[in-house]
Amino acid sequence: MTFVLKSAASALAISCGVAVMSAAPAHAYTLMDMLRGDRQRSQSTIFMDQAPGRPVPRNGVGGSLGGLDPEAPLPKVSGPRYYTYKAETLQFVDTGKFADPVVTGAVADVSASGDASAEPAAQRRFLAQAKVRANADVAKALEAYYGDSRNPLVWVEGNQINDRAKSAMTALGDAASVGLDPADYTVQMPAIDPANPDPAFRDRALTQFELELSAKVLAFVQDTVRGRIDPNKISGYHDFQRKAVNLAPVLKLARMSPDVGAYIANRSPDGPQFEALKSELAKLRAADGGNEEQIVVSLDKLLKPGDSSPEIANIVKAIGKHGSETLKTDHAATLAAYAGSIDYSPEIVSLVEDFQKERGLKADGVIGQATVRAMTGGDTNASKIDKLVVAMEQARWLPEDLGSRYVMINQPAYMVYYHNDGKEQLSMRVVVGGKNNQTYFFDDEIETVEFNPFWGVPQSIIINEMLPKLRSDPNYLDQLGYEVEVNGHAVASSSVDWYGSTDNVSVRQPPSSDNALGELKILFPNSHAIYMHDTPSKSFFKRDMRALSHGCVRLANPRAMAAAVLGTTVDEVAKQIATGQNHAVKVPQRIPVYVSYFTAWPNKDGVVEYFDDVYGRDAYVEKAFDATTKARGAQI
Repeated sequence: MTFVLKSAASALAISCGVAVMSAAPAHAYTLMDMLRGDRQRSQSTIFMDQAPGRPVPRNGVGGSLGGLDPEAPLPKVSGPRYYTYKAETLQFVDTGKFADPVVTGAVADVSASGDASAEPAAQRRFLAQAKVRANADVAKALEAYYGDSRNPLVWVEGNQINDRAKSAMTALGDAASVGLDPADYTVQMPAIDPANPDPAFRDRALTQFELELSAKVLAFVQDTVRGRIDPNKISGYHDFQRKAVNLAPVLKLARMSPDVGAYIANRSPDGPQFEALKSELAKLRAADGGNEEQIVVSLDKLLKPGDSSPEIANIVKAIGKHGSETLKTDHAATLAAYAGSIDYSPEIVSLVEDFQKERGLKADGVIGQATVRAMTGGDTNASKIDKLVVAMEQARWLPEDLGSRYVMINQPAYMVYYHNDGKEQLSMRVVVGGKNNQTYFFDDEIETVEFNPFWGVPQSIIINEMLPKLRSDPNYLDQLGYEVEVNGHAVASSSVDWYGSTDNVSVRQPPSSDNALGELKILFPNSHAIYMHDTPSKSFFKRDMRALSHGCVRLANPRAMAAAVLGTTVDEVAKQIATGQNHAVKVPQRIPVYVSYFTAWPNKDGVVEYFDDVYGRDAYVEKAFDATTKARGAQI
């Protein structure tokens, strides 16, 4: 049976691939091997004679898959998986060194106001009896501070907790305002019975409180800087170097600060994106318990210009509520003049088109479910709050300062944004990985732009998509004009034993108008072999749901993005493409790129927009929140 394709690019609809093979041998040839040109493998691939039926390997020897029953299921390559989140291990703080024998009478504590107070040595020695669990970093900071006899207690003075402690507890109690869970930082007041005159009972309660509050303050500072969960434990699609947080000076600074509550609260990120999320969160939580009026638009089919529908009134009302101020100003006359007509008139069409444009939807005036969702807010207040909390956590995984020049891809928005001089200068639609070929969540740096690229076909696509066709027609790749190599030597597609191992087989598509990568690709080398690129499949950009690729990011206007990152013009980019030759150009300065995943994120005007959770990742983050809070709640 012969397979004939009009266009390899459109038929395969592919760009990147996942290079993880189920039950693959340890020496399996991977996508990264291919991209690096590493074809010197130890195992040889067997050639076959061209003959009808199943080819016979030369020398009668099969590959690692040799002898496979032609009727048996084909091998498959699978992608990363999601994990059951395991919270960070907590350990008991080693308090053995806290009862320093050098302390004989009192420790001078010069407070922020300059006053000195006596700290009984006996009270300090009770620290050795305190029982507190914390993660390794927090425990280390506690042991360093309280193990130094020169450091006084922070939260206790004499027979009672001080105002500094009360201020700190107030700040921790407001953790929800920055997307954290106050339950993670709750400290019980010391259980002191006024009727019990035993000073040992009192001091034991006070020192337990001292250590617990210090542990919670340190945990809060760490969480608000780096996030409370480890993203790499969520799934194989998350790839971050977790931030290191310097906790060593925190307790000393808290003790010396004239306003310890403000000091603790100010540890949160203060970038414009995080501030916008924080402000939106406060607004929604203050909005009448989430019971604000919900506008419903009910359509059972597409509403097109010239149609009529009783839902027009709700459509106008919804845009009046959820449209931007600029939009409402530009269409003030239309909004004011609308008198309840059911006609989808040109004026209303223009209003809808501009609304679609500002929401990143296809601005054609056709109202479908994606437009309805955007018009009506799409989410309840409660679901928006959940998205904001997840987004604030994820924002902590990225640098606090994204930089004055950077590229951000937001997968749920199906958009990419180029920022320069601190302002968004370019945005465009993108196609990202489908649910079975998800794009990763990570950050990197753009290094090069490659013009007229070859496309090295990943092993995942060779095995999952090409192999079934090659077993039916070994000439399949020859007919499509693909180049095949075995151990670095060019061969005909028809000469390879496609029933044997593909470990040492590489396949690539030469530059052409049909090349799956189109005219160019923008590279930020990473272990996932993800990059931005052109595509001949332009029709995908007209769709609202654009999770359609094999993992890489397709650009609607690749020439404009290439010009932006190279610091040149679109005309100059066109000249590079016009050579027809494959060549790469380094960007003058490496540019941060954030391949991100936010279902809530502010636009260039600071207005938070909400998007569908295309991969269902928010639920995994929320499960990680629950596991973390549960683990932390089991203090003793």
